[in-house]
Amino acid sequence: MMIDKVYGINPVNNLQNAKRAAAVSNAKSAPDEINVSEEAKAMADAYYMHQVAEETPDVRQDLVEQVKLKIQDPNYLNDATIAATADRILSAYGL
Repeated sequence: MMIDKVYGINPVNNLQNAKRAAAVSNAKSAPDEINVSEEAKAMADAYYMHQVAEETPDVRQDLVEQVKLKIQDPNYLNDATIAATADRILSAYGL
């Protein structure tokens, strides 16, 4: 006859469970850490700039209204203003 349990308790399992519990309690947890590459940071910045550009209107209505008011004034459109505007347009095209 072989005796492997004494009163329903298996001493081998109790010893193994005690060792596991001690090993788990001795384990030290390191603080959580995350590293982000420079490439990922650059991509995040580019994404943010794209979102800002999408949300920004192409036409600034307040400036358009100011120009409309200036053009309606008959004294504003003179040869000097027209020449200055033409020069700025040509310089913008590199001419």
